[in-house]
Amino acid sequence: MSTQADHDNPAEATGHTSRRLGLVRASRLAVDRVACTGHGVCAQLLDGVTLDEWGYPVIAPETVEGPQGHAVAETAIRLCPARALYLR
Repeated sequence: MSTQADHDNPAEATGHTSRRLGLVRASRLAVDRVACTGHGVCAQLLDGVTLDEWGYPVIAPETVEGPQGHAVAETAIRLCPARALYLR
């Protein structure tokens, strides 16, 4: 049964408040392989990213570590021409 508080702030009712506010810091970089067009910008910016023989990224699990890693990963996400990178 829902309450008035649930209707006032649905994010709070579902437990997604911290994610919406950006408080949850993801630690793994991922690529949407369908959206990726193989420009290679991510490989130029991030040490843990290599390109396969077709130019698509292969991402090492330890690519995003610490605040510096998050900053570089967020830059790569913003600069990705296909918007295929994301943190999870």
